[in-house]
Amino acid sequence: MRALAEEARLRLPWRCAHGRNIVAGGISIHAVDVASGRPAQGLRVEIWRIDPDSLRIADGRLGANGVLDHPVAQGAGVTAGEYEVLFHLGEFFGDSDGFLTVTPFRFRIKDVNEHFHLPLKFTRWGYSLFRGA
Repeated sequence: MRALAEEARLRLPWRCAHGRNIVAGGISIHAVDVASGRPAQGLRVEIWRIDPDSLRIADGRLGANGVLDHPVAQGAGVTAGEYEVLFHLGEFFGDSDGFLTVTPFRFRIKDVNEHFHLPLKFTRWGYSLFRGA
């Protein structure tokens, strides 16, 4: 009974980010164009599980708050394995001659009960991406 209660506890909201509850498990994205100082509204993001199989589990555009509103943030479709997130920065800037085109980020998930928050800070010329809290 105690193990069942502990498992259920893992899926309860554990923090609030950007006005939304984030639960244990899942992959959340938040991006900001630091040159303009604004959230990256409209930036297209794809999330792929690449190992043990290749499957796109999310494809969408960031909202006005710079956050990807997709069930993957709550853990939908997330299993143990290796993942790649593609940030379509060239498309975002609408600049076919731009420097950055698609920015990939690869990482591994071993424990699907952990939440993976990936904040992206970028300009036309560079970016910073890390696992946030």
